[in-house]
Amino acid sequence: MAELPDDVVREAERLTRRARNAVDENEPAAYEERRTDLLDAFGYAARVRPEDDALVLHPAEWVVDGTIRVDRVDDTDRAVEVPLSGGGDEDDWEAVEAHNAAAVERVAETHGEIHGANARAFADFMGNHHVRRVDDATPAEIEVFLEEYFPRNAWPSREQKTAVLESLELLFDVVDADVPGFTDDR
Repeated sequence: MAELPDDVVREAERLTRRARNAVDENEPAAYEERRTDLLDAFGYAARVRPEDDALVLHPAEWVVDGTIRVDRVDDTDRAVEVPLSGGGDEDDWEAVEAHNAAAVERVAETHGEIHGANARAFADFMGNHHVRRVDDATPAEIEVFLEEYFPRNAWPSREQKTAVLESLELLFDVVDADVPGFTDDR
């Protein structure tokens, strides 16, 4: 059984995604340092396995000179793997939808119906197409949402179209995340 609490695994994943999607050149190192500090408290380390784009959280004692030593691996169930790309199973979708729906509700309650509708459209895009939380969006996903999904699938009103960028900022604000950088050439 994994020794890491679920909330620590989720936070390590979030920090990994934030490091990947960072706009400022200093941000990746800062996020990775925060992830290292978080995992150190539990005696764990992290690495991203490029062959299948998975975050692997494992006991730090398995590592010698930056390499996992097979002779130190006592129980592989102590490691936790988190896919960083692709979809997930139904349970993942339900957890993603619950998180995204709560964020959308906060936007609608605080900022009104138009921003709420735009936030819901983005949450649908992230949840249904990527099985990912809104705060894990990449700049490329935001561009696809703005250029393709939103105009074709959300059937936005003129007011929604005008407010969509602000709506995304408000949505990211309620989940305490920065909007990943993207270009808006429209």
